[in-house]
Amino acid sequence: MVLGRVAGALLVLLCTATVSFFLVRLSGDPVKLLLPPDATAHQEAVLRGSLGLDRPLVTQYLDYLWGLPRLDLGSSLFYHQPVKDVLADRLPATLQLAAGALVVTLAVALPAGVIAAMRRGRATDRGVMTGVLLGQSTPPFWVGILLILVFAVGLHALPASGYGTFANLVLPSITLSVYSVAVIARLLRSSLIDVLAADHIRTARAKGFGPLKVVLTHGLRNASLPVVTVIGLEVGSLLGGAILTEQVFSWPGVGQLTIEAISHRDFPLVQAAVLFFAATFVVVNLLVDLSYRLLDPRVRASS
Repeated sequence: MVLGRVAGALLVLLCTATVSFFLVRLSGDPVKLLLPPDATAHQEAVLRGSLGLDRPLVTQYLDYLWGLPRLDLGSSLFYHQPVKDVLADRLPATLQLAAGALVVTLAVALPAGVIAAMRRGRATDRGVMTGVLLGQSTPPFWVGILLILVFAVGLHALPASGYGTFANLVLPSITLSVYSVAVIARLLRSSLIDVLAADHIRTARAKGFGPLKVVLTHGLRNASLPVVTVIGLEVGSLLGGAILTEQVFSWPGVGQLTIEAISHRDFPLVQAAVLFFAATFVVVNLLVDLSYRLLDPRVRASS
């Protein structure tokens, strides 16, 4: 089962690498951006040859695939450094932002989903679902701008941009987590409501267990499978969705680097960034598949 999942993951990454390689080359010639407007045709030809862009497209593609197993992603056309070094410089900032957003997501979404399920149909439940609706309907970049206006411009409580301190991390983490909080809280509420109607829950209540113990001990684990799936998907979304958030808060991560690489037509860097985001989704989904065996005995039995 594990080998099959790994083989499928490698196939997805191969397809992603292939599609990104050919699509980025539809954006135009990077030589036009690297040279001044009055550059001669000879200068363009010399630079194109030094960058290896004068070779046949198939040859470039095969060289790119040959370097992937060795993590040789080529050299950046704009930064004149190995692509893996450029990504390594920006990766800690993106991971820090995604980790902060994940902490906020779990700290808010899990209690909100549990409380809404336990108070179904009451004012608390309606309040949580209203917040979920707003969270799913509001664009993250607008949330970021609003937070900057309130907490940075109005209250002067937090910095509007920058990187390196805990205060710099607060607003971007909240911005990035808003949509994920809404998705996970809504799914957990729905899943818990279904589980709380099961026979074993009625038995636990008949034994005299309190409502909170029934939910946390007997209900939450059985309701966790779809939630774990969504959390895994949201981890990938937090990394991929960091592109807009990093732009709003001038956060020096892979997302902002991707925008810069696209504007400079830096083919190797764009390909590496796309492959990084794809690999994140693939690895997280693989871990989620494997976690099912630990969470649900029925999955272990069937496999």
